[in-house]
This record gives sequence, C-alpha cells and structure tokens, in this order.
Amino acid sequence: MNKRCLGLLLMVATATALCVAQEGSTISSQPSATADKAETKAVMSENAGNASVGPTFQQRYSRYKLEFGDQFDVSFELSPEFNQTVTVQPDGYITLRGAGDVHVVGQTVPQLTETLRQAYGKILKDPVISVVLKDFEKPYFIADGQVGKPGKYELRGETTLTQAIAMAGGFQDSAKHSQVLLFRRVNSDWVSAKIINVKEMEKKGDLHEDPYLHPGDMLFVPKNRLSKVKPFLPTASMGTFLNPY
Repeated sequence: MNKRCLGLLLMVATATALCVAQEGSTISSQPSATADKAETKAVMSENAGNASVGPTFQQRYSRYKLEFGDQFDVSFELSPEFNQTVTVQPDGYITLRGAGDVHVVGQTVPQLTETLRQAYGKILKDPVISVVLKDFEKPYFIADGQVGKPGKYELRGETTLTQAIAMAGGFQDSAKHSQVLLFRRVNSDWVSAKIINVKEMEKKGDLHEDPYLHPGDMLFVPKNRLSKVKPFLPTASMGTFLNPY
C-alpha cells in the first residue's frame, strides 16, 4: 500500500472516531425523561424548603432602625421616676438616667426595649419598659437625573417607581425612559442596582413590573442620546456658512 492510500485511510479513521465521540457526548449530555422528572421534583422540593425559611434580607416590611439624632420616650410602668426622653447622640450612644451610656444606633424598637431592660435590670427587678419613637428619620426616596424636580422626597404609603417619578416632576425631554436606574441599599457594604424600562411599560400600558420603592431608595434617570449630542448640533442662532465658490 502506498503512502497516499495509507494517509487517506488514516484521515477516514480519524473523522469516524471524531463523529462517534461527538455523537456519544451528545447522547450522554441529554438526560432521560425519567431523570428530568426526578431532577425537577428535587428542585421543587428544595425551593419549597427554602420558601419555608423565608428571605434573609431586604424584607419589604422591615422594622425601622434608630439613626443619629432620633428621639424617643422611655416609660417605666412600675418606676415612673425613670421616665425620660432620650436623643441618640452623634456617636450612637444614649445617656440613661441611672444607667449610664448605652450604644443603640441601628437597633429596632424591640431590640432597643430589650437593651434598656438589660441596662436597668442591674438596678431594677424585672423592669417593665415601653419605648415610643418621638422624632425620627421619616421614610424617604431620592430622585436624581433628568426629572423635573430632583431631590429628597418623603415616602408615604406604597409608592411605585413611576409614581415617584411623577412626584419628582416627571421626565424631562432629555430623559432616557428605557434605562431608569433604581439603587437600593442591601446592607452597609452593598448597594444593588436595577435597570427599569419605564418606556416599555408605558407603551404596553402594563405596570405589573412597576416596583414598589423601599425607604432610602434612589432612582436615577440618565440622559438620552439626543440630549448628549444636542449641544454640538447647529441651531438657527448659530447661522450657516455658505461657500460662495
């Protein structure tokens, strides 16, 4: 057998081996219907288990946490002589009558109540304490970018993104309706960002995907492409230059 025939046979053998290998990998990568059903049941079971645990952060109805400068009343049912109005200092501490300084910033009202019970438990037996917020940071959202009136707005009740834009004066002509950014703080180190296509929602007349705002959210409306190049476009006041030749 000459070298030409031998080379041709080697090429055919190689191509056949590649086809068989590719076919085998394709077949092995497609699980059977029984495997699919088993896997689906496992995923559904896992999701059901996770659902029973509940979300780990960013709950919609999360409790208010104390901020610097917040003021609240502390009342003692059995020891009214300790009743007082307390203000959270810039360092996060409060000064309690008869119990000294306690760090409370970032605590919810139930957590604060328990902290006060522990502090006064050193001088009182099983103190019964109630806490009522008096002056505190009202829920708010911030609207920035290409809206009529950028600024900080009080968040009252359930407010959606499109409603917040309307409260901020609506879109300017330079706004890019299709890429509204919604920033939401997840924790002290992480802020999530989501792009909302308000233009598409309004075009379809369907606001089911219009998200509700959380306290502290910020929406930012960027400029559209035309507004970015508009300063460089000729206007009537600029006139035109005609070449006489």
